[in-house]
Amino acid sequence: MAELQNCPRCGTLYVRNSFRDVCEKCYKEEEKKYEIVYTFLKKQENRSATKDIVVEKTGVDEELIFKWIRKGRLQLTRFPNLGYPCAKCGTIIREGKLCTNCISTIQNDLEIHEKEKIRKEQIHNQTYHSQ
Repeated sequence: MAELQNCPRCGTLYVRNSFRDVCEKCYKEEEKKYEIVYTFLKKQENRSATKDIVVEKTGVDEELIFKWIRKGRLQLTRFPNLGYPCAKCGTIIREGKLCTNCISTIQNDLEIHEKEKIRKEQIHNQTYHSQ
């Protein structure tokens, strides 16, 4: 459902919907920048460009490039040296929301938490049921 919101880029009030997260004016500006980036990347010699090179050569902000990658507008299968930041630590990744290190850390923390929960239950059961 659409809702009124201030554009995060320029502050203009607009009706936000599921297709656009900025106002019409900023959307048109983003589309122009997307065309610049896509035109740059579709040249054979630029397909292996890194994010830093794309930013340098096109003048487009890296956050917009990350946004287009996350939305699938820039497909990483075609551009092997591009990626986007891990949601937790910022390491550049190519799939998912978290890097393997952050996933591993979270899994380890969950295992520790589960073991601690089991240990507390055992202590609780021994305390109240022993004679």
